[in-house]
Amino acid sequence: MSVVVAVKPSARKRNAKVGRLVFEDGPRHAFESRAAAERWAADLSTGDGHVWVASAHPRDGDDVDCYLVSRATNAKLEAAYDKRRRRLRGDRAPRQESLGGEP
Repeated sequence: MSVVVAVKPSARKRNAKVGRLVFEDGPRHAFESRAAAERWAADLSTGDGHVWVASAHPRDGDDVDCYLVSRATNAKLEAAYDKRRRRLRGDRAPRQESLGGEP
């Protein structure tokens, strides 16, 4: 039995190895079993962003059994307080204004 895994954009964005793999070999990969696909995902996660294999919904239109997924987040940004978050995003420093309307 073959298990077909499609790589979701979240996995490519979060893990550089996955992005390179998709570039070189395409977004779909076949494995002998779900366990083999999960070992593949664990190997890809070593030293890079965490990725895992998730089952496709039974009514999913794609012709795949599973997806390689991740949470495509910026961990630094999520952990930052609001001021630091704005700075990390590159927003300009807010201009402080008085309540009277005059700057």
